[in-house]
Amino acid sequence: MNPLLSPFDTAPFSQIKNEHFMPAIEKALAEARAEIDAITGNKEEPTFENTIEALEFAGQQLDRISSVFFNLNSAETNEEIQKLAQEISPMLTEFGNDITLNQPLFKKVKKVYEQIDSLELTAEQRTLLDRKYKSFTRNGANLPEEKKSRLREIDAELAKLKLTFGEHVLAETKKYELHLTDEKDLDGLPEDEKDAAKQLAESRNKDGWLITLDYPSYIPFMKYANNRELRKELAIAFGSKCFHGDELDNREIILRIVNLRQERAELLGYDNHAHFVLEERMAETPDKVAEFLDELAEKAKPAAEREFKELADFAYQRDGIETLQKWDGAYYSEKLRQKLFDLDDEKLKPYFKLEQVISGVFKVAEKLFGLRFREVTDIDTYHEEVKTYRVYDQEDRFISVFYADFHPREGKRGGAWMTSYKPQYIRNGENVRPHISNVCNFTRSTSKKPSLLTFNEVTTLFHEFGHGLHGMLADTTYPSLSGTSVYWDFVELPSQIMENWCYEPEALQLFAMHYETGEVIPSELVERIKESAAFQEGMATLRQLSFAKLDMAWHSEDPKTISDVKEFELKAFEGTQLYPETPETCMSTSFSHIFQGGYASGYYSYKWAEVLDADAFAVFKKEGIFSAATGSKFREHILSKGGTLHPMELYKKFRGSEPSIEPLLERAGLLQKTGSN
Repeated sequence: MNPLLSPFDTAPFSQIKNEHFMPAIEKALAEARAEIDAITGNKEEPTFENTIEALEFAGQQLDRISSVFFNLNSAETNEEIQKLAQEISPMLTEFGNDITLNQPLFKKVKKVYEQIDSLELTAEQRTLLDRKYKSFTRNGANLPEEKKSRLREIDAELAKLKLTFGEHVLAETKKYELHLTDEKDLDGLPEDEKDAAKQLAESRNKDGWLITLDYPSYIPFMKYANNRELRKELAIAFGSKCFHGDELDNREIILRIVNLRQERAELLGYDNHAHFVLEERMAETPDKVAEFLDELAEKAKPAAEREFKELADFAYQRDGIETLQKWDGAYYSEKLRQKLFDLDDEKLKPYFKLEQVISGVFKVAEKLFGLRFREVTDIDTYHEEVKTYRVYDQEDRFISVFYADFHPREGKRGGAWMTSYKPQYIRNGENVRPHISNVCNFTRSTSKKPSLLTFNEVTTLFHEFGHGLHGMLADTTYPSLSGTSVYWDFVELPSQIMENWCYEPEALQLFAMHYETGEVIPSELVERIKESAAFQEGMATLRQLSFAKLDMAWHSEDPKTISDVKEFELKAFEGTQLYPETPETCMSTSFSHIFQGGYASGYYSYKWAEVLDADAFAVFKKEGIFSAATGSKFREHILSKGGTLHPMELYKKFRGSEPSIEPLLERAGLLQKTGSN
């Protein structure tokens, strides 16, 4: 019996074997095709119900099986799953094309769309109809047959290339180890980090200490290790992933991806991939994105240059460093931060035991949105470390299943993300509730201490949990408009706004307690956290802008003229780089957000959403950070509505006006730094 083909609510992970996936996908594909055939074969006049709604709910089993498969490929993969992904991904892409390039189906959708103003539709139904129609027109429905055929080829190849890109990055990350046998090489590292490095070495049957390119290992070494040469080695290994001219090199893959994306955009009648993508974003056009990035750069650059000079002077006075390099940045920033604010992660970490922080984010969600999280052990998981919860509201109504997977391990990609195993929707009178997951890579507990988070890890947990809330609190009729199914430059608002609570004394008192004594974090430490919040914010902003500009360059310039990935990258970075160039490194070759994930022409959205989140949090600051009324309003207009209305409409319903950039500049300390008023 194939567990994926039996009816299931929560995913039956412990019963699933790798050999179950292909037969399950094939059968679900066949069923989904039959559902599409039933719509096109229907002899009745096309209506919203028999065409648009029927199309919306077609292939549900396929969606569930593929979500289980691809989530495992990110969080618990192996060679067999990766090989299957290379076969399954093009099959699903082909099926997607079979829908959008299906002429009889498009004719029916078009017929309903042409009646949009005479049909009595809800706002959500209008949005769904508009989205369905555009999913055809924006993906080749109006193309002649030979161009449709080429579009299929492009999409199939892109699906495989994106997977290969990610596999290479994961393989490079796993391949590198800095194996240290002399304890002097760890001078400067806190005891916790040494213990973690020792434990990692032991787990791989090695003496001494191991440092890897996984964030919980890499970042502390770059921040604390006194040995500059080893920091340099590690930084170059990290920055040169998939840039070695070997079988894991991603340069040819990048050039192929951007050329295929350009060709696809041109086939569909767009100037480039950025124009295609941004048509369905709040920003609307590449020019608007460029204007937005330039406005922020104008504010951030003078501050960033002053901060960089201050850091370089500090490194010179402290250690005689004549030229500050990339591998010095985190190290001297930490030393300067300690000097200016008497604050470092080692002072803070004892107050941020992982379990306490989880409890804290739950308490914040309870105060704001009336949610209660109950940890349970009867939900199947794909790894013993995954925690599971059932979420309820104040009236004890079931809201969501929540999975939490917090530590790095073999077969799990780096970074942090939110995902879904089952969407929310309403059908036949039943409000089907979602299954949401947060996946992170946080410092693991050691034999001596529990998992203690850095402050950056605390904000990451709150950030991903914000995405999680967007999924959990979804309350829409249609799955494709539910939860995080919103414009890409709006999706970061719920996540980024949650980070604000990490800086508020009232919130910190709920969970920041010393893991040994139970003492609540002292008010002077909280004050220093707040004071240091805008430390080097000019540099951080310029760095984010450089990534956004690189993304836009890859997708709004003609890639046919690009032959050298590194050279192109340097040109895109012009005007945003503070550190000397390191020829051995290349960011693009491991820029998974844009070449593997969904951020192509969308990386700017982090900064775009920061404008929204700073503006929105200003309401909470005014009304009280735990104002139930403001929380209820945010839940109603932002978290529950998904993509049912244009995001600016939703935002204005919450805020009462369009967002202003001023709260962000003020929060980042960029108003006074640029001398603006």
